[in-house]
Amino acid sequence: MNRGVKRTFQILLPVAIIVAAALGARTMVDLRPDAPTRPPIVIIPQVRVVEVELTEVTLTVKSQGTVEPRTQSQLVPEVSGRIIDVSPSFVAGGFFEAGDVLFKTDPHDYEQALVQRNAEVESARLHIAQEEAEAEVAQWGWDRVGTGQARSLTLREPQIASAKAELAAAKANLETAQRNLERTEVRAPFSGRVRQKNVDVGQFVTVGAPVARIYAVDAAEVRLPLPNEDLAYLDLPLNYRGESGRIRGPAVTLRAEFAGRIHEWQGRIVRTEGEIDPQTRMVHVVAEVQNPYGRGPDPTRPPLAAGMFVEAEIVGRTVEHVAIVPRAALRGPSQVLVVDVNSRLRFRDVEVLRATTNELFILGGLETGDRVNVSPVEAVSDGMEVRTSTLGSQDIPPIVNTDEKHVP
Repeated sequence: MNRGVKRTFQILLPVAIIVAAALGARTMVDLRPDAPTRPPIVIIPQVRVVEVELTEVTLTVKSQGTVEPRTQSQLVPEVSGRIIDVSPSFVAGGFFEAGDVLFKTDPHDYEQALVQRNAEVESARLHIAQEEAEAEVAQWGWDRVGTGQARSLTLREPQIASAKAELAAAKANLETAQRNLERTEVRAPFSGRVRQKNVDVGQFVTVGAPVARIYAVDAAEVRLPLPNEDLAYLDLPLNYRGESGRIRGPAVTLRAEFAGRIHEWQGRIVRTEGEIDPQTRMVHVVAEVQNPYGRGPDPTRPPLAAGMFVEAEIVGRTVEHVAIVPRAALRGPSQVLVVDVNSRLRFRDVEVLRATTNELFILGGLETGDRVNVSPVEAVSDGMEVRTSTLGSQDIPPIVNTDEKHVP
């Protein structure tokens, strides 16, 4: 084979191979079986809905605080002396009634002072009698030898007045001595309980030195902080200048755990404090519970003791035509998704009255029978078709988000 033929063969061989491969590929494509075709499948998402029912709702506001006595004071003796007797109820935690003798100091010095004051009164009375007798003698003598109008000093009128003043002062001293003797018996100013005792038998007490801390048991108070926005849900009477008297505010239920059980006490809001806390921006209201140490309907319920930490639930305003749906229904600040009669999602603007941890109170924008979506839906669009399943109240899932929105 000459060189020209060999070169031609080298050029045509790759071309022949490429042409053969192309013909083979074309033949395979022509002989391939037809692929089966199917119509596109549209997946309709399923969502959970709750059916709206407009109802009357009584709003409540929750807070917490510590129980304190309404009336408490320091017990201070009004006379000095050594304690000679102490009442059995004069112990920390002991109960006493108004007028009970809590302890008694040695009365000897005050009894002697009373004897002296009695002697001074009798002496002053004798002095008056002497001056009146001398005045009669002076008047008799003037009538015999005197001429004109007698001077008051001649008739001993100033002396009689001075003697009467001495008697009045002696009587005042006697009354003081009697009161000091009575004060050797330290009596309870009200029905209450001993919070702290600092003295006992044999100890010398002085005037003005505190010997105990006591508080009344007729009522207990709880100071409750409230956010400013929560006030919109309560009917709290406001105090204005020139108005006096105790207000009758909303009812409040106090709850506390004691010995592994939750107990309740009923009370009322009696006043609003006069300023807003500059640090927390909280408004403080005061709840009062009558007879906190008395037995209630539950014999196992403990007294509402001072220092007990309680949870408070305050009864607020009553609002009509309110829809209550799970918090998960809220989309954005004021929208929900409603499923229409054609099973399509529609955005609905609503008026949110209040949003709590698990519930949404809607005042406007929904009607009875509306179906509100509570399922998360991605890439939602207005008019999107869905399948629905109704969610009962017992099936409403808890909401993890604890933020709370307040719309007055």
